[in-house]
Amino acid sequence: MNKKLHLFVLTALPVCVQSAWGQDALSLPDAVRAALGRNQAVVSSGEAKKAAESRIAAARAGKLPQVNYSESWTRSDNPVFVFSSLLTQHQFGAANFQIGPLNRPDFLNNFQSQVVAEQSLYDAGRTRNAVRSAELGRDLSAEEVRRTRMEVVAGVIRAYSAALLGAEQLTVSNQAVKSAQADLERAESVRAAGMSTDVDVLSIRVHLAGVREQQIRRQSELEVAKAALNDALGLPLDEAHRLTTALTALPLPASVVADYEKNALAERPEARQVKLATQLASVQATASRSALLPQVGARAAVEADRQRFYDRGGANWMVSIGLRWNLFNGFGDRARIEETTFALRRSEAEQARAGSAIRLQVRRAWAELMAAQQRIEVAQAAVAEAEESLRITQNRYQAGLGNVTDLLRTETALLESRLRRVAAVHDQRVAAAMLEFAAGTLTENSDVVTEGAR
Repeated sequence: MNKKLHLFVLTALPVCVQSAWGQDALSLPDAVRAALGRNQAVVSSGEAKKAAESRIAAARAGKLPQVNYSESWTRSDNPVFVFSSLLTQHQFGAANFQIGPLNRPDFLNNFQSQVVAEQSLYDAGRTRNAVRSAELGRDLSAEEVRRTRMEVVAGVIRAYSAALLGAEQLTVSNQAVKSAQADLERAESVRAAGMSTDVDVLSIRVHLAGVREQQIRRQSELEVAKAALNDALGLPLDEAHRLTTALTALPLPASVVADYEKNALAERPEARQVKLATQLASVQATASRSALLPQVGARAAVEADRQRFYDRGGANWMVSIGLRWNLFNGFGDRARIEETTFALRRSEAEQARAGSAIRLQVRRAWAELMAAQQRIEVAQAAVAEAEESLRITQNRYQAGLGNVTDLLRTETALLESRLRRVAAVHDQRVAAAMLEFAAGTLTENSDVVTEGAR
């Protein structure tokens, strides 16, 4: 009696633990949305995009005038300074032409206020290239945001599916324990009827100990999978959930692998990033050549000079247009032109290489999805056959027509078939998500996220 009670407690414990964990309902779409809202990588990439947008405004400032105000005070008896300051202060008189004051003037204060405005009239495309570079940097940041979000979604799908797989594997192990217990009771009754020996009972007890060991291992794996899911969601590792999205196979896609490859080359963040990087390298190469061209700018200044801060002064203004042309700077411009040309060629090579790598990832994900689907079909047939085989073997053993070896073999075959089936379903769901990821279309609203959610 004590042995049976102990057996019942061991069998029921994992189920109780599982029930205690499931308090808050959590579907896969809810898990994905929660992760996207908490993930710091998503926040970081979003802030980087905002910073890139600010650089566009900074680059556009080159098209607008630059206005500066300055205030200074100078005191000196330098003859030139005194002479010129008296003129700008509108305080120069006839007495200032005397030789003595001209050569040895007294100290003079000059409070100067100045407002200067500068406007670029022609900069050989420097501002235009700077703005274009900033816009490409923003687009690169936007693709990084999208890539980060896709990685978070894929990570949550894997973690959620792993937790579902762990729960299903534990359920299969629990069923195996119950079936082994029934076999043990059956063997004991057959032995009591004198149709078998203690060897059969001992063999089934060894088998029961083995499936209990697997049950314990599955329980431990489930706890780790739960903690991993909470980590992916940015929650405390011990947070309790009840997963409501069933571990069922997803419908196969209607598109063919060629469609996914074409879509990946157009939509994949990495594909867009290498294209944008090539465009950015081209703009930078153009900008480096613009250093060989002249620049034309206008300058306007309004100035007030006073002997005292508030009076005894005058004002003047000045407008000028100037040209600046770098004729030689030690071959620095030539070196920068060569550098940006090589960078452009490198980006073009990276773009070609990235296209091949992306197509390969799509094909790998497609092959894994098709293989997982075939495994599901094989495993389902194997489970049905194993269940029927076990039913027949148990009846034969109960009637004394079979042996314990056949019974244990069919028990083990059924356990393995059920585990292979749930593993194949898990792999199919993950492969479907990875195919969407490889194609660049994985979002929180994708069918691989919302299908089967409750």
